[in-house]
Amino acid sequence: MHTVWVDVLRSRQFDAWVRRLLEKARGGDAVALATAKHLADQIAHLRNLVKPPEREEETARLKWVRQSRRYLLWRLSHPHDEHVAVRLIVWFDEEEDAAVIVLFAADKARMGDIFYDSVGARGDQVVDLWKSEKMGGRR
Repeated sequence: MHTVWVDVLRSRQFDAWVRRLLEKARGGDAVALATAKHLADQIAHLRNLVKPPEREEETARLKWVRQSRRYLLWRLSHPHDEHVAVRLIVWFDEEEDAAVIVLFAADKARMGDIFYDSVGARGDQVVDLWKSEKMGGRR
């Protein structure tokens, strides 16, 4: 048994996305249900990490987001699913007791390449917002 390093904290943007996703899943949306299952698996994967990854430690599931300009962002994926391609974007905040902040997620299967074109800039903006809110004592 290893010590779990990661505490998964969530941004407001992520929480709002998850609420909408779960509403759709409860309403019988099969894609939303599959997305929620992959998302739960990805969060479990994060919680089982024992330390933050290094750029040279990429795996098939956890890859460095090269499009980010200011922060070291990571993309978490799941095994192939022909209907859903959930990508969870995370940032490891080492000042916050080495916690992981879940920034946002998207279904790349629906967004296509535009997801990767915008993920770095969007992720950097969410980290800036997280830091600003943290400095103000809000979360």
